[in-house]
Amino acid sequence: MTVEQSTAAASDRAAAPQDSPPGSTARFRGTAYTLLILLTGTNVATPLYHGYAHRFGFSPLVMTLVFAVYMGVLIPALLIAGPASDALGRRRILLPALVLAALGTLGFALATDVAWLFAARILQGLAVGAASGALTAALTELEPHGSRRRAALVSAVASAGGMGLGPVLGAVLAQYLPAPYVTPFMVELALLVPAVVAVAALPETAVVSRWRPRRPSIPAGMGAVFAAAGTGAFLGFAVVGVFLTLIPTYAATLSGSTNLVIGGAAAALLPTAWAAAQLVGYGKPERALDFTGFPLLAVGLVLLAVAGAVSSLPLLLFATVLAGAGHGLVFLSGLTAINAAAPADRHADVLSTYFVMAYCGSGGPVIGVGLLAGATGLLAAVQIFAAVVAVLCVVRLVARVAVEARRQRLHECDGAHVGLPIVAGGCLLLGARCRR
Repeated sequence: MTVEQSTAAASDRAAAPQDSPPGSTARFRGTAYTLLILLTGTNVATPLYHGYAHRFGFSPLVMTLVFAVYMGVLIPALLIAGPASDALGRRRILLPALVLAALGTLGFALATDVAWLFAARILQGLAVGAASGALTAALTELEPHGSRRRAALVSAVASAGGMGLGPVLGAVLAQYLPAPYVTPFMVELALLVPAVVAVAALPETAVVSRWRPRRPSIPAGMGAVFAAAGTGAFLGFAVVGVFLTLIPTYAATLSGSTNLVIGGAAAALLPTAWAAAQLVGYGKPERALDFTGFPLLAVGLVLLAVAGAVSSLPLLLFATVLAGAGHGLVFLSGLTAINAAAPADRHADVLSTYFVMAYCGSGGPVIGVGLLAGATGLLAAVQIFAAVVAVLCVVRLVARVAVEARRQRLHECDGAHVGLPIVAGGCLLLGARCRR
C-alpha cells in the first residue's frame, strides 16, 4: 500500500462512526439508485433522436439545440441548488428535482412535435442540475463506514451506469416492444417511483445557514485542488459529449444496420468502460489515476479521428473503450480530490461547481463541433476537435509534472517568500514560501 493510500485509509477510518446508524446502508444504496435512475432517464431518448428528426421534420441544427438547451438550464440549476441543499437540506431539493425528472420523462412520452422535446429536455436539465450536487454530497454523508473515497467511487459509477443504461434501455424497449416512442418513458417513470421513496426516507440534514443565491466560489485553500480537478472534468466530459453524440450514428452507418440496439449498445460502451475503469482504479493514488487516465483519453481521441477516416467500426469501438476508461479514471481522480478537500458546510456547493465544469465540457465542445462541421464537414470537424483536446490532455499532464517539480524544489528550502504562479485550468494560483 502506498503512502497516499495509507493516508486515505487512515482518514476514512478516522471519519468512520463506531456504529453505523440503523438503516444507513439501505439509505446509501437508495441514494445511489436515485442517481443511477435519474441519469438513466436523461439518456433513454438517445437512440430515438434520429427517429424524432424524421417524425417531426427537424434539421441537425435543431437537434444540436435540443442538446444545448439541456445544458443551458442544467448549469444554473447546479449553481443554485448545490448551495441551497447545504443550507436547506438534501430532501427539500431532491424531491422537487425528482418531480421535474418525472415531468420531463412524461413530456417525451406525450411528444407530438419538436416543442415537446425542448420542454422535456429543459425539465430534465433542471432536475439533473438540482439533484447532482445534493445526491453526491448525500452519498458522502450516508456512506456507512464514513469512507469518502468509496462514496466518490459509488457516485462516479452510478453516474456512468446511468449514462450507459439509458441508451441500451431505450433502444431495447423501442426496438422490441410496441409504442417505441412511449414505452421506454413509461418504464423510466416506473423506475423513478422507488427513487422517490428512497429520497423521502432520507434523514433531513440540519439547516446550517440562511440560504441566498450567490455567485460560485471555491473555499479558501481549495484553489489548486479545484483547478486540477475541474480541468480534468472539463476535458473528460468534452470527450464524452462528442463520443456520445457521434457514436450511435457512426455505428449505424459503419454497420449498415437500422437496429436501434446497435447504436444504443455502442453509445453505452463508453460509460461502461468508464465505470469498469473506476472499479479497477478504486483505491489507487489520485496521481496514478491522472497519469493513466489522460494518456488513454488522448489515444482514444486519435483513434476516433482515424476510425472515421478509414471507416472502421472495430477501431471506433476500441477508441470508445479507451476514451471511456481514460475519462473514468480522470473523473474519479477529480471527484476523490474534491470530496476529500471540501468543507462539510459547503460540500454540495463545491461539488455543484465541479459538475458545472464537467457539464460545460459536455455541452460547449459538442456545439462547437456542430458549428465547425457546417464549414468543414463532420469528419474534419471531429479530427480538429480530437487533435486539440488530445494536445490539451498532454499539456495538462506536463503542467502537473512542472507544478510537482516546482513544489519539490520549494519544499527543499524554507523561509523567504517567493511567488509561485501556476496556470491550471484557467485559474492563477499564487503563493509558496521558500528561503534561498
